[in-house]
This record gives sequence, structure tokens and C-alpha cells, in this order.
Amino acid sequence: MTARRVLVAAVGNVLRGDDGFGPAVIQALRSATGVPEGLHAAEVGIGGVSLVHELMDGYDALVLVDAVDRGGAPGSLYVLEPEVPDVMAIPALERRELAADMHQAVPGPALVMARAVGALPPIVRIVGCQPVETEEFCTELSPPVREAVPKAVEAILSFLLNPNGQQNGSHEEVRNK
Repeated sequence: MTARRVLVAAVGNVLRGDDGFGPAVIQALRSATGVPEGLHAAEVGIGGVSLVHELMDGYDALVLVDAVDRGGAPGSLYVLEPEVPDVMAIPALERRELAADMHQAVPGPALVMARAVGALPPIVRIVGCQPVETEEFCTELSPPVREAVPKAVEAILSFLLNPNGQQNGSHEEVRNK
């Protein structure tokens, strides 16, 4: 039996404080024990095109790791199952805006484009952490976000071992989020 191919992709900018959450999780995941065969961990930075390029290698599942502002307490961890719309269901003007914004820092447009080119895996999760600060120049994570890194690794490993299991997150449509 062939191992499932899973991409764990970090979105974020390590020069913007808590926006470096995704890359910090990838670094911790790479040194973790018990990582299943078939996992590919990659930092895709802040541009959506890099994520789409990674996905074109073909995966069975995608876990995006990012700082996600949902208004919760700093360091709160979220596991979300995004609803990625079919690009043809999006009005023409909005489709053009999506294509023009592929270099922006949010993953929503990249997921829509990945679906449009047939590269989006059937299983997609977002492991997000509520940031304290993502706009100021800073190379350190805030204490609550730093403390969430091992919890995120645990959530990712749990998902990898049981991808169809119950999620503690919510469904959310993504476009320009």
C-alpha cells in the first residue's frame, strides 16, 4: 500500500512577529518524532503562487499553517476546514481580482486557484493561531503564540494519523481571507 502524500504548508512572514507562526510550526514538525511517511513540510512564504506550485506535485491532503485572526485570545489554536468555491461559481470581476491578487499574503485565492487547475487535494485543513502582532517588524513570536507551536504540531500529527476524524474547527468559505 502506498503512503498518503500530505503537504503541510507554512504561510507567513518571519519578519512580522506572530506572522511567523507557520514557519515556526514547520521547523518544530521537522524535528518531531512520529511523523508519518508521505508528509512533505514546506514553507511557502507569503505569496499564493508558491503554494499552488507546491500543490501541483500532487497530494492527497493539505494542511495549511498560518496566523489566523479570529478575534480570540492570543495563542488560541483553530483547526478549520475551508470550503473552497469553484472558480466558475465566482463572478467574473471577482475572478479577475483573485488572479491579480495571487501574490498577496492570504491563502484563500491560492486555494481557489489550486482548485481551478485541479491541484487542490480532496482534504484541506487550516491550522491557525490567533496572533498578538503581525504588522510590526519583529523576528520573535509573542509568548502565547510561541506556546501554541507544540500544540499545533500535535494537532497536525493527530490529523495525519486520522484525517477523516472529528475536527474541532469550523467550515469557512475562503476567497480573499
